[in-house]
Amino acid sequence: MEKRDYYEVLGVSRDADEQALKTAYRRLAHQYHPDKNQGSKEAEEKFKEASEAYQVLSDPEKRTRYDHFGHLNGQSSDDIPFGTGINDIFGDIFGEMFGGGRPRARATPRGADLRYHVEIGFEEAAFGTVARITVPRARTCGTCKGNGAKPGTGPRACPTCGGSGEIRLTQGFFSIARTCHQCGGSGRVILDRCPGCGGAGAVREKAEVEVKIPPGVDTGTRLKLSGEGEPAAGGAGPSGDLYVVIQVREHALFKREETEVLCEIPLTFTQAALGAAIDVPTLDGPTKLKIPAGTQTGKVFRLKGKGIPSLQGGGRGDQHVRVFVETPTHLDREQRDLLERFALLSGSETNPQARSFWQKVSDLLGK
Repeated sequence: MEKRDYYEVLGVSRDADEQALKTAYRRLAHQYHPDKNQGSKEAEEKFKEASEAYQVLSDPEKRTRYDHFGHLNGQSSDDIPFGTGINDIFGDIFGEMFGGGRPRARATPRGADLRYHVEIGFEEAAFGTVARITVPRARTCGTCKGNGAKPGTGPRACPTCGGSGEIRLTQGFFSIARTCHQCGGSGRVILDRCPGCGGAGAVREKAEVEVKIPPGVDTGTRLKLSGEGEPAAGGAGPSGDLYVVIQVREHALFKREETEVLCEIPLTFTQAALGAAIDVPTLDGPTKLKIPAGTQTGKVFRLKGKGIPSLQGGGRGDQHVRVFVETPTHLDREQRDLLERFALLSGSETNPQARSFWQKVSDLLGK
């Protein structure tokens, strides 16, 4: 099945910035998350498709490669070395088929990247924190320095391929190359293996890594720690990178929309009717909020600058406080008598919304 264009998948233009990509991905991830669509294969595929598109377009290098080469007839753009042109691709194909063309340069080996998910609290995401994580990964063997050979010895050129890493089979006009089965394409073999790593060139460890999490991160934010991934095979190239993916725990009081914080506060009947000054929770601690007399359910108040700091800088968002009036319950006799007396004394002047509503009903019914 032909892959859809990544920009089309996320529903953004080709010049979309980082924030637009993130917003589009969060919307799709929320819509098609497997936990919300259990048993739906279509939702699962759309979730995977959106995740793949965001992973490529949110990385500047991968995005550049994708913009140049696309999927290359189903092949991921990650499989194409950056800077490879169409002439290089055809040159390799015809070079292998006919034994001609320029020899291909070996790419510098690089260690594998690692991904680690870390969960943090709502306040930690807002103001930043330092997390210490334990990452299982390989470490270059200290005995052989990564070459896999016993100290005092070293890897030798593969006797089967002569160090080229390829075996060529010629039949008539055609010459076909295949990876050497003895050295696996490395061109080297180890006769005396290192006792510390058994010839692997690396040993497993649990590394303690300190991650500085900046203010304003959100679920899905990915932090890159250069060189903290797996070491390169044989120690011949740079280590890979470690990508730390953030998961933010839900808060008991607050919800988040980008840099805005939302919360709901209950008001008593008397506070809403007579007005009051109440304590409202914020990320900076309680703050006073003045409630005007006659406040209705659904009224939203704004606390400027009490939201989430922007990850790109530029200050903080606001906090929005939505109030709702709580109806009294479990009344004693005296409280009930007072409310019944209040009901007798109340008129349309004290309940203008009810008066307006019933007037509309009357007009519709022609009474």
